[in-house]
Amino acid sequence: MLSLFNFFKLKKKFGITFLVSCLLGACSSSSGQLDNEVAPVELKVGEGQNNLIGYYESAPRFSWKVDKQASSKFQSAYQIQVSSNFDETAEFTADLWDSGKVTSATNAWVRYQGKELVSRQKVYWRVKTWDESDKNSNWSEVNHFELGLLNQAQWQGKWINHPDTSLDNNPSQAVIATPQYLRKEFKSDKSVQQARLYITAKGLFKAYINGAMIAPEDAMTPGWTPYSKRIETLTYDVTDLVNSGQNVLAANLAGGWYSGRVYKFTEREHKLTPQLLAQLEISYADGTTKRIVTDETWLSTQQGPIRFASIYDGEKYDQNYEIPNWHTTNFNASNWTRVDTAKLDQKLKLTPKRHKPIRNIQALKPVSIVKHTGDTVIFDFGQNMVGVPKINLPAVAGKQIKIRFAEALHKGEFYTDNYRSAVSTNYYLPSTTGVIEYQPTFTYHGYRYIEISGFDPAAQPRTDWAQALVQHTDFKVSNNFKSSAPKLNQLASNVKWGLKSNFYDIPLDCPQRDERLGWTGDAQVFASSSMHVADVYAFWAAWLESVRDDQMTSGGIPLYVPFVDWINWPSSGWGDAATIIPWELYMLTGDSAILADNYEMMQGWVKYHQSQSKDYVSSMKTFGDWLQPYPDETAKNPNRGDTDFNLISTAYFARSVELTLKTAKVLAKEQDIEALEALYQNVKKAFRNNFFNADLSVKSGHATQTSYLLALAFDLFDAKDKKNAQTRLLGLIKDADNHLRTGFLGTPLLADVLQEAGRSDLVYELLFKESYPSWFYSINNGATTTWERWNSYSLEDGFNPQGMNSLNHYAYGSIAEWFYQGILGIKPLTPGFSSVLIEPQIGTKLTTASGFYDTPQGQIYVSWETKGKFLKLVVKIPKNTQAQLVLPKHEASSLTLMDTAHTKFELDNLQAGEYKFSMKLTSTAK
Repeated sequence: MLSLFNFFKLKKKFGITFLVSCLLGACSSSSGQLDNEVAPVELKVGEGQNNLIGYYESAPRFSWKVDKQASSKFQSAYQIQVSSNFDETAEFTADLWDSGKVTSATNAWVRYQGKELVSRQKVYWRVKTWDESDKNSNWSEVNHFELGLLNQAQWQGKWINHPDTSLDNNPSQAVIATPQYLRKEFKSDKSVQQARLYITAKGLFKAYINGAMIAPEDAMTPGWTPYSKRIETLTYDVTDLVNSGQNVLAANLAGGWYSGRVYKFTEREHKLTPQLLAQLEISYADGTTKRIVTDETWLSTQQGPIRFASIYDGEKYDQNYEIPNWHTTNFNASNWTRVDTAKLDQKLKLTPKRHKPIRNIQALKPVSIVKHTGDTVIFDFGQNMVGVPKINLPAVAGKQIKIRFAEALHKGEFYTDNYRSAVSTNYYLPSTTGVIEYQPTFTYHGYRYIEISGFDPAAQPRTDWAQALVQHTDFKVSNNFKSSAPKLNQLASNVKWGLKSNFYDIPLDCPQRDERLGWTGDAQVFASSSMHVADVYAFWAAWLESVRDDQMTSGGIPLYVPFVDWINWPSSGWGDAATIIPWELYMLTGDSAILADNYEMMQGWVKYHQSQSKDYVSSMKTFGDWLQPYPDETAKNPNRGDTDFNLISTAYFARSVELTLKTAKVLAKEQDIEALEALYQNVKKAFRNNFFNADLSVKSGHATQTSYLLALAFDLFDAKDKKNAQTRLLGLIKDADNHLRTGFLGTPLLADVLQEAGRSDLVYELLFKESYPSWFYSINNGATTTWERWNSYSLEDGFNPQGMNSLNHYAYGSIAEWFYQGILGIKPLTPGFSSVLIEPQIGTKLTTASGFYDTPQGQIYVSWETKGKFLKLVVKIPKNTQAQLVLPKHEASSLTLMDTAHTKFELDNLQAGEYKFSMKLTSTAK
């Protein structure tokens, strides 16, 4: 057993991680010489991709991790080698780039600095590292990626469409709403070495080669961007699908978001011509290449079985129109029509998709049959979600099957009123009697229940008649938080399902009604929380590119992105997504590229703020603290809450200037720093003087929780005012019987501000409230996702009679960030978590909590358990990370590390390893 003196002597020399090993009997004075041959692992490029084709970045960023099994704790240097070819039997040749040995602990987002990379190029790379003792690792396994078509010049085809849909022919909405079927036959007589399909659409596509669906799990491709400025392209490896001899490349095409409407404006739907652009490149063993592109030689028809397709209204399928073998060589297309073509617009950017597409991720079975009457049945899947159903049931020829969707039952009855003008209904007309199988292709739905009518009335419904195919952008969702409280665990699940449901190529506000837009305010309050529960960095980076595309010449940011004409004025708290999201992503990843990409947009938004202010007080329009509970009903628009609009706008003005200033410092934009610093101080001063009296009471309007939350969260009070503001906030919460009174803008700030005030016990109380307004209120009323309103629904009364009652809205899921940064206590001290603070908030509402956060260095894990006043705490720190641990108040004599008693030691330099503490708390709540 180590003496206390030797403990501190060894700790000073080797660090506390080394001491943990010693306490376990596994240390020696020569530990610095331990073998470190383990290679780096988890090689990624860009925002977290590996071994992929169709990559978008000509100067990629490289990331890796130090293996958990390595004896080292820190990386002191790295070397990256990049090659244009790779042969496992030969020496790796770094003909594109060799970084040489670079002295740096950086293991993520290292920018490529070699020879120029070009479209289609396949790139191989590897990395090795050196540890704190300057001992090198083995080379990693070789990772690879392949670039897509990076610029317009690489595309040799044309946009194509059925001529009846061309605008010159004055097509009706019905014609444009009818999906197109397109095909091209070609020969391939040589030995195929490789085949790639580059493809996109103005609209939505499904592609086939020789009858085989390409990427059958992909849905709603290519996705949604500002179509007049940029369309994403996809790359598929189709080497195994090209035959020797005759072949067919085919696709069906629908309007999707491109020719869709927004909100209830049905007259705007199906007014643009859906078009396809494709380029199949076949590389042969003899070094030659054959290209099949979309051009005048393609054939088309609109006489296929999908008779109608709409994002909001669903799909109509008529089995009478089925075209057997239309996408194979065994088909006579003599009655098909030559397509119309259009040249590429050089102002319209075609860029490889930078994150994975929407996909069918999982299939759910019904948990019950709710009701069956005649030829109508209602299935309950037990979970609100997004996607499409797949049905397999008996049908009668000529008897139409109808499929409707609902989020919840209203007083026991199937209810669709909250979908508003979105018809959200699928129809299937069978041509024969018997079992039919159907899955919609060019629509999607938000739902928990489906109602199917029109099936064979002689049949008895079974739960295997339907599946729910859950769809969302394909990313990893972590199961990384659990506790001793079942309702808190349900809330964590609800947040994740809200995320999955609304991360549908863009961050939707809701997935079911006639809206489904990328609202910027919803996005900015949830972005950080989403990063804690899912690997969504690429998702956010891609959407921010669309925000940049849609930024107004004034610097204003639209209320929703992609923007379509509906509400055309910017709002504070919404447009501030332009500054808040890039900064939060930077803090969570450490990748300064996200700041560099968005800095010009951030500057533009600050200038727009300035244009809407006088004497540094902003009067920008705002949606306010949206859907605050118990608003002043006499107000002009009570949905916007009671917090003074100019207070909100000026607070966000200050916040955006501050974050742009911080960004300028990170990017060394020296010419901007002084002016931004002066502007920030002026706005901060104006905020204090214009909205608060000397005693910190508000000068006009209502004193709300949010008015103080904004000031405290954005650090807009001097130190002498901060305590007073905290006291006033606590008073307002007490006046509300310890309930929140916050909407979209205030709620995300609540937990962190209260923790900063030393009142995590109050966060727990608010979090565990059962009555309205609270998170558990929704759970008590059957919620399986987070809601738009705090009282959108009740089991007793059904849907709230007020409008906007989405039961699948992620904004209030922002509380999830506190599960990780509060309950578990994991916060970055430096961008990217290379230095981390661990300060778990222990409360009487829980006896156990555990979870992790995946940082660029590795997984940080925390778990704690209380029994009475005794606490057991486990902390795991990944390689290349330094942690500062702040323990809850405890009796010093009770503290043990790895079952060894100690009265005092420093906890500000924890290195990689596992630590097990136990102690007797002096208080069981912080």
